[in-house]
Amino acid sequence: MQLATEILISFFLVVAGVFGLVGSYGMLKLRDTMQRLHAPTKATTLGVGGALLASVLHFSAIEGRFSFHELLITVFLFLTAPITANFIAKVFMQAHLRPEDLPGTGGSYGWSLYEDPPADAVDPPSDFRQE
Repeated sequence: MQLATEILISFFLVVAGVFGLVGSYGMLKLRDTMQRLHAPTKATTLGVGGALLASVLHFSAIEGRFSFHELLITVFLFLTAPITANFIAKVFMQAHLRPEDLPGTGGSYGWSLYEDPPADAVDPPSDFRQE
């Protein structure tokens, strides 16, 4: 039983290493920001997930205790990766695309990034304005 568990743990570690390597390679070789966005949010997330699965298996099967740390790390990782990707994409769009370059939304509102702020909105400090 212990040999099968160790083989499964080794498998998850190898899978984690492969996904981590692919994500790192993607960060180096992909050309622009929108292409590079997929490397850390997809491949590297799966790589860390594989390492965390291996750790959960190790502590529960071999050492006989369950550790919630890995589950908390996994939840945090899977909640923050899409939010980070969304912020990176919005910053790229604001810096490099005009509203005319984007397809229509099909709704009564356009892209939220390019909408005019409401009249009662507070102006940001002058340090943050682009001129």
